Amino acid sequence: MKSYGLAGRVVMRNSECGVRNRPRGVPGAIHSAFRIPHSAFSIFAPMLSVTFLGTSAARPTVERNVSALALEREGETLLFDCGEGTQRQMMRYGVSFALTEIFFTHFHADHLLGIVGLVRTLGLQGRAEPLRLYGPRGAKRVLTSAISLGSDRVPFGVEIVEVEPGEVPGVGGQGSGRDGYKLIAFPTDHGPNAIGYALVEDERPGRFDPEKAKAAGVPEGPLWGKLQRGETVMVDGREIPAAGIVGERRRGRKVVLTGDTRPCAATVEAASGADLLVHEATFGEDEVERAKETNHSTAREAAQVALAARVRKLVLTHLSARYSISAEELVKEAKEVFPETVVARDGLTVEVPYSE
Repeated sequence: MKSYGLAGRVVMRNSECGVRNRPRGVPGAIHSAFRIPHSAFSIFAPMLSVTFLGTSAARPTVERNVSALALEREGETLLFDCGEGTQRQMMRYGVSFALTEIFFTHFHADHLLGIVGLVRTLGLQGRAEPLRLYGPRGAKRVLTSAISLGSDRVPFGVEIVEVEPGEVPGVGGQGSGRDGYKLIAFPTDHGPNAIGYALVEDERPGRFDPEKAKAAGVPEGPLWGKLQRGETVMVDGREIPAAGIVGERRRGRKVVLTGDTRPCAATVEAASGADLLVHEATFGEDEVERAKETNHSTAREAAQVALAARVRKLVLTHLSARYSISAEELVKEAKEVFPETVVARDGLTVEVPYSE
């Protein structure tokens, strides 16, 4: 069910993935400076969203830029792929330049060329913080050449990490180094070394029942917090365990991004039970043979992957220029297989709520 907030903006209930348009004209650096700290929203569910910065395959069109996607979680921004002009798309749609990590699915030009301009823009803005770039095998050779193009010296540190399928280490360098989630790379079918990424949140505590806590004689206050964290508390010399007052632990959210790929078992496995699957859909069914020849997917094939993986929502991206203005044909073909499908457009933001 939908409800309507200020200015008619559609706000989805927790049972849905919310879809909204990103505001234009707010530079990323300025936008981040005016971001309200997450602590101010502590009574609300933690934010997780993806913003599509480029949704066209192979080349930009008037309506669509080439591949790039920003994932925002708890004030942290992760950028996936960086097609030409990505830094302008970030400014246009209010995505923060205060990011520390960029992830590449493969090194075709429409997913890569924007890193040249973005690194130069960050340098001209006076960035001092280091930047970490991740990509499949060959990343060090390709990305070292790219970031040196057009600039004699990058004024901040750049580390390049080559990624194999499995958990991707974080900036912290110890274990995952990530706060509350894992990022897992998985193989895709788009030539040698192409990968996709799955963001998988840690489990959450179970639901706390205040009436049961009161019945057990636990006074409201810090002890309730301890119970919710699963700790046993002492009240008048009695041990009161969390079990029975706090429910079973609940799963976190999962967002899966394929990059370019044929439909494949590895994606189905990585996306199993995902709250959101972002899958390429370069072609319609009338060009299924071309999709096979070029290691891409049709919209129907992407929907079949979503159905097999039992995801909650599918968003199609990386569309052929043929569908730049209207993608109704792709939507129709996909929804015949998987009804919870939308086609991305540049500037679209999809919010990912908890399933419960």
